[in-house]
This record gives sequence, structure tokens and C-alpha cells, in this order.
Amino acid sequence: METRPAPLGGMNPDSPLNDFSVSSPREIQTLLRQLLDGSVLLNLNASDGSVFTSAVWTLDSGRGTIGFNADPADPAMQALLQCDEATVVGYLDSVKLQFDVHDLVLVHGNKASVLSCQAPRMMYRFQRREAFRVRPVMRSSPVARLAHPELPDKELALRVIDLSIGGCAVFLPEDVPPLRAGATLDGVRLELDADTRLDLTMRLQHVTALNAEARGVRLGFEFKRVGGEALRILQRYIDLTQKRGKLMALN
Repeated sequence: METRPAPLGGMNPDSPLNDFSVSSPREIQTLLRQLLDGSVLLNLNASDGSVFTSAVWTLDSGRGTIGFNADPADPAMQALLQCDEATVVGYLDSVKLQFDVHDLVLVHGNKASVLSCQAPRMMYRFQRREAFRVRPVMRSSPVARLAHPELPDKELALRVIDLSIGGCAVFLPEDVPPLRAGATLDGVRLELDADTRLDLTMRLQHVTALNAEARGVRLGFEFKRVGGEALRILQRYIDLTQKRGKLMALN
């Protein structure tokens, strides 16, 4: 499954992701203005996997254009200019915004340079669900299959402790070499149940020691460059797990 943010333009009218779409020009302008006024950091994801972090610098509603802060010396930005399109991802409080931009052009000004393009005609708005962190039902035995950076030829199957729309925690046994916080792991296969399997890129945010009897540590991962379809699958799994937990509590 694609782990970059999914291109959002031209979606099928019957796509379930339409529930998250924003197509009203006025509403899109309002959201872009909030990004501008809040100097919100945004990740511009190129189709080749490059990521350039920026923010909205200019917004011209009359011309229908948007400009991002530019750094001509940044290799990631130069890679971005070689691609026809990029997917922009950022957060407004508890809401994740995602939209596609096309044909970015570097414009040099007197005081600063700007990446300019047409403003998006569609945006996606996802409610962040970190508060809805769930513990998978034990009988499903969810695991994250990954290659350890120091053991590339050996696949690890690490038990998933809990899960949210933005990341997961897994258990690393004490007999496995430790991972460094900040490491990014590509090609992680998340197997939550027989029907829910995702290929993701994950970044290790923190390592937490457990009690001495646990004989291992807790690894907290953040999902990176998650596509729209994967987000929908994750939200559905979290909702179902919540419902099952409530039913078990009642019983």
C-alpha cells in the first residue's frame, strides 16, 4: 500500500473519503487563511518521497494563488521543484489538513523567496484521534513486522500495545538490540487483524521503560506520509475496537 499522502484531486464521486473533503472555495480560503495567520508548519511531500517543511507566506484570493516560504539552499526544496505535484499536510489544533498542489514555481523577491502555485480546489480535513488511543483485542494478536536497522536480514514481529490514527506503540523484548529515537523505518507491515493490514513508514518518537517484570521496553511510533485510504482503514479499525471494548465492559 502507498505510504505517501494520497493525491486528493480527481477522487471518485463514490469514494468514502468524500466525507472528509472540503470543496467550497470560501471554506478553503478560510482554512488557508488560518494556516497563514498561525504560521502553521506544513510538510510538502513530493512524489519522489522528498519532504520540505515550510509555511504559507502569501495568499492571493483574487488570483487564486498561494505561496510557501522557500529556502533555495535546501535540497529537499530543490527536489520538490522537479516534481509536477506535491501533497501538503499540516495541523490546525485537532484537525489534520491535506491537499495537493501542482506546478510549484520558485519566485525570488527583494527580501525573500516564495514557492508559488495555484491554490487547491479541494482539501481534506481529518479529525486527529490521538485522544482515541485504543488497545487492540488480545485475541487478534496485532503485530508490526519490520526490519531492525541493525538486523536488516531479520524480520521482527513486535506486539502492538496500543494504536491511534497518528501512531502506535509496540513492545520490544529485552533480547532485541535497541532502536534509537528519531529513527525512520520504511516498509513496516502493520497486521491488526485478518482484514486489516497496512504497509507504513513510521518514525520512532520515544522509548519508554516498563516495569522490571516486563522484560522489554515500549516504542512509541508516529505514522509518516499516510495516504487517505490508509487513514480511512485506521479510523474504521479504531472505531470498531472502541465499540468492542465498550461491549466487553458491559458484559
